[in-house]
Amino acid sequence: QVQLVESGGGLVQAGGSLRLSCAASVRTFSIYTMGWFRQAPGKEREFVATISRGGGGTYYADSVKGRFTISRDNAKNTVYLQMNSLKPEDTAVYYCAARMGGYSTNSGPAYDYWGQGTQVTVSS
Repeated sequence: QVQLVESGGGLVQAGGSLRLSCAASVRTFSIYTMGWFRQAPGKEREFVATISRGGGGTYYADSVKGRFTISRDNAKNTVYLQMNSLKPEDTAVYYCAARMGGYSTNSGPAYDYWGQGTQVTVSS
């Protein structure tokens, strides 16, 4: 069983930045592809970013490309999401997810484990 705990959410003004962290309680973090998803009120969960097991491959949703950066530190069992130039439409609960093995994907059902989420609110 993998437990994922997100942190770093909060309230920020438009144009500001936040860095989300997701700590995984797992023996071998490097075997997991990691992803970030988000869900705004009244909307379906959507893909944000994913990173390969070694960290060399990343993929972003068009809506965040150029503003968000996903990274990971396998020695610390942690994945990060640096969010810059935040917009009110980025307001959502952000979830990290882990997928054992396999390739990076933007498909939520492909992920095996999910965190509890952290709220990000961007004011205009």
